[in-house]
Amino acid sequence: MANATPRPPFRADHVGSLLRPPELREARLRARRGEMTPDELRKVEDQCIREVVAFQESVGLQSITDGEFRRDWWHIDFLRGFDGVQTIEGRTFGVHFKDSDEQPPLMKVQGRVRRTRPSMVDHFKFLKSVTRRTPKFCMPSPAMLHARGDRESLRTTYPDVSQFWADLTRAYREEIRDLYQAGCRYLQIDDTTIAMMGDPKVQETFRKLGDDPRKDTAMYAEAVNAAVRDVPDDMTVCVHTCRGNFMSTWLASGSYDFVAETAFTRLDVDGFFLEYDTDRAGGFEPLRYVPKGKKIVLGLISSKFPELEKKDDLKRRIEAAAKFVPLENLCLSPQCGFSSTHHGNKITVDDERRKLALALEVAREVWGSA
Repeated sequence: MANATPRPPFRADHVGSLLRPPELREARLRARRGEMTPDELRKVEDQCIREVVAFQESVGLQSITDGEFRRDWWHIDFLRGFDGVQTIEGRTFGVHFKDSDEQPPLMKVQGRVRRTRPSMVDHFKFLKSVTRRTPKFCMPSPAMLHARGDRESLRTTYPDVSQFWADLTRAYREEIRDLYQAGCRYLQIDDTTIAMMGDPKVQETFRKLGDDPRKDTAMYAEAVNAAVRDVPDDMTVCVHTCRGNFMSTWLASGSYDFVAETAFTRLDVDGFFLEYDTDRAGGFEPLRYVPKGKKIVLGLISSKFPELEKKDDLKRRIEAAAKFVPLENLCLSPQCGFSSTHHGNKITVDDERRKLALALEVAREVWGSA
């Protein structure tokens, strides 16, 4: 009898977004200009997703995503699927990507947050239909609407912030319920606030908004817990966190020390995907707070730069992390996606393939399987 596929996260995994092919980027541009109908665009998206699924399977990955090919921005597209959330071009949250003039549009809470229709359930249904491996759906943390949104509009609409969280997390639970019913058993929640709060500049930005960064960290953890509180036991939920990923630039630097105890001990999830590809992330010491049995996916491989990491270096770092989390609870991945936005990072598809293949190769050598 064949062995069943192990429960995710897998020894070699990935965060989810993948480089958009030129034909997809052109189609989405034409659709924005009104030169292509939504149905025509969807046909292009469908074909490109079939091809990127085949790409992932050919590399050998067990975790399969749609590359986020139907999104322009990893977080905004999902959140504005809820009633009450709108975006404004030309205005953004006060922390900016390095060396880039383009920034994400500003999210505003213009009305009560409601889910009157699915946000991206149909995205998952299509993905599941075109792979026999484990389809993973990635969604932004509910924290992102508070952390990256326009605080003035939120306060106007929700004088009582507890009502905001109640409405928003209810919308999340409804979306997750329908994803589960559609067959989703692997859910990733992307939350940059956990890692970014370690940067003193980010902490100061939140203080200027009238916040306490430590209290925000706890509040954001509770929001994630509220969003996933009804998840059945056979759905794996992981949180991914990084310090920004946009055209090979980033938003923040700083270790996990500032948030580790709160994030690792209070978040009720199965595992964490953690950025650890550069010294901007600090050391592994904060992993001492990870509860027994939780999985840590070490993001030791850079999705930002084409240079291929050395296997021996990766193995040494895995060994160093194993001083704080048992080796059997560790996995390996790139630190973030290869294209968190439609722009993509400054690497090629061949670089992307080599990076993912490297994760699989190292995983087989360290753990005996990927």
